[in-house]
Amino acid sequence: MSSKGKKAQKNTLKTRIYKYYKITGDKVDRLRKFCPVCGPGVFMAKHKDRWSCGKCGYTEWIKKEK
Repeated sequence: MSSKGKKAQKNTLKTRIYKYYKITGDKVDRLRKFCPVCGPGVFMAKHKDRWSCGKCGYTEWIKKEK
C-alpha cells in the first residue's frame, strides 16, 4: 500500500461583513435589518419575499404593494 496521505486543507472563513454597511463621510449606515429576537449584531437575510434570520429562524414576510 502507498503511504500517501490526504493533503491538509486550511479552514478559512471568508467574512463579508463589509457588505452590510455603507460608509458616507463620518456616518455609518446599516444595509440589513437586525433580528428582533436575537438582538443587535445578528443580521437578517433579505430574500425576494421575506426577511429571515439564519440563527433563530425568525421570518418576516414582505407585503406586496399593488
